[in-house]
This record gives sequence, structure tokens and C-alpha cells, in this order.
Amino acid sequence: MKVALIHDHLAQDGGAEKVLKVLADMFPEAPIYTLLYEKKQVDKYFKNRRIETSIIQKLPWGVKHYQWYLFFMPIAVEFFDLSGYDLVISDTSSFAKGVITSTNTLHICYCHTPTRYLWSDTHQYINELKYNKWLKKIISLVLNRIRMWDRMAADRVDVFIANSKTVQKRITKYYRRDSELIYPPVETEKFSLVDLSTQKPEDKYFLIGCRLAPYKRVDIVIEAFKKLGTDYKLKIFGDGVDLERLKKIVGDSTNIEFLGRVSEAEKPGLFANAQAFINPQEEDFGITVVESMAAGRPVIAYQRGGATETVVEGKTGLFFKEQTAGALMEVIKNFKSSDFNSQEIRAWAEKFSVANFQKQIRDFISTHKKV
Repeated sequence: MKVALIHDHLAQDGGAEKVLKVLADMFPEAPIYTLLYEKKQVDKYFKNRRIETSIIQKLPWGVKHYQWYLFFMPIAVEFFDLSGYDLVISDTSSFAKGVITSTNTLHICYCHTPTRYLWSDTHQYINELKYNKWLKKIISLVLNRIRMWDRMAADRVDVFIANSKTVQKRITKYYRRDSELIYPPVETEKFSLVDLSTQKPEDKYFLIGCRLAPYKRVDIVIEAFKKLGTDYKLKIFGDGVDLERLKKIVGDSTNIEFLGRVSEAEKPGLFANAQAFINPQEEDFGITVVESMAAGRPVIAYQRGGATETVVEGKTGLFFKEQTAGALMEVIKNFKSSDFNSQEIRAWAEKFSVANFQKQIRDFISTHKKV
């Protein structure tokens, strides 16, 4: 069976790229088609793999400022010739699902979400752009055209897999398609438990980590810890466009520390030694939430999105119901690490393991190839 993988782009390192890595491991001979890539991203996960890119890769600033070519991305995807493959798996939250396949090809779309800036978050996306209102109107018109293409592109998919129940609902609403649920893979084996019973008070901290963007709502976590005072320490890992704004919010507070980007080797220790991991945003799934639980640490999460499917209140974490600093503060004040059993938390996280994901994907392919 000839297999091809197609991914939106390899210009960032997130949950979708981790899913692609597992798929690539499952199909070591499959080429990876993508709109564009940064060499460091390919070297990290896909060194020595056959990578096929679109014309955008060769255009001026096509990699560094690929957003400039948003309007051309649907056309670029359609230029990929995948007619010689028996199975095509698109791993996508935007354009990859629009690839054109032959009548004898099974096209499975692993959907991380219908494109947020086209559907569920379009108004927020436009409002947060740092342009004048006239340019925003032009961008709105462009998005409208792409939205029509995106809806049409969804019809090219033979079968959808959703990465969460939250995403399943969006697929039904925006694409009018059914989907099967398979949660993303988490490398749970890389995490281990640490005994925190002897941890000194000055070494205790809460942890948050993500791509620093406004919608991640790291700002409300910072505001909460500023008000909580020096008895509560917060460590923040990650980088992104919102970093400078967040640093200004922190100001001269000494209980909040930015760690910048951390390596995969550093993450297990950060999670294992934290009192809890904080997830203030609404995620489609939320891999870092499961990584924290794989290290035996509870999660304090906003009660929306993927976290409601991965966190069991009172057993693996706690929820706050309003996306505000005040609501988060109340949960942190009442939080006790001793209320949670690290071994039980880790055992729960194992249901999201790589091995479990691979088995479900293979079973899914086997079922649909027979249809």
C-alpha cells in the first residue's frame, strides 16, 4: 500500500507536528507533503525524510513570512499530485485537507480543528490584528473567499478523525460531516514521578507553558499570581508574539519567572517538580495537560474545550469556570497537592499513549480500507 502524508506547514513546533511525527514513524516510507518548512523543524523530527513542498517555499519571504501568501495556499495545496497513492492521511487544522486525490485513494483527515480564524475565532482574529480598520476589512474579504474554499475542501475528505469531542462538534457544525474520535498521542513514557513530600517551601512552584499568544490567556495567570503574592511562585515556559506584553504585565513582581523555550529533555523535570500545571485557555485537545498528568502532577484548567475530556475533577485536577484572574485565584488558594495521588494521575494519562494512538489509527485504516 502506497501511503502519503500531508501537513499544513512545518514552520512551528506544536501538537500537530507531534502527531505528524508519530504518523511518520508508522509509515517510514511515506513522503511528507507540506506547503513549506523551516530546516530546523525538519531536522528535529523528520531528518532524512522525503519532504515535498509547494511553490511558496521558493517565493520571497515564503518561509519567514508565509502568512503573506495566505490567499495562495489553497491553490498551492491543489497543485500536489497524489494520484499514485492508495492512502493519503492529512494532518491538519487548515489547508492540507484540500488536496485532490484519485477515486481509488482513501483520504483520511486527522483534523485538529476546522480552521479557527475562518470559523470559530474569525471575529477575535480580525479584532486582534494590529492594522487599521480599512486593512482589516480587506483581510475579512480575503478570509471570506478562503472560508468558501475551506468548506468545499472538506467535501474532498473521505473520512474524518477528530482529535477531541470538542473538535467533533465543530466538524459537524461547520463541515456537516461525521467523524470518529481518536485522541492525539502523548509520549507518556518520557515522564516519571517525583516525590514532592520533602520539597522545601521556597522550591514550590506552579507551571504554565505554551506558545505565547493572546488567546492562550497567560495574562490572567500572571495577574492572579501578582495578586497572590510572593508565597506563590509561577514559572512560564515558551515563546511567542505575546512575550513582551506579558513581561510588561509582570513588571517588577519577583514571584513570576520566564524560562523561555525549554528542550524536550527539560520538560519532564519541570512538570514533575511543579505543584500543578495551569491551563487557562480553551484548547482543541491540549497535549501539555496530558504531559503534566503523565508526570503525576494535577492540572488546574479552564472548564472549556479539550481539558474537560482529559482532566477528571478531584482526581487528576481542578477546574475554574470563568476565564478570569479572580476565578483562577480562588482555585489556587484552595489547592492542596496532598489531595492528589500521583500514581493514579499517571495511570489515567496512559490512555493517551503513543502505542494506544497507533493501534487506533491502524484499526481505523483497516476498517475503512474494507469499505
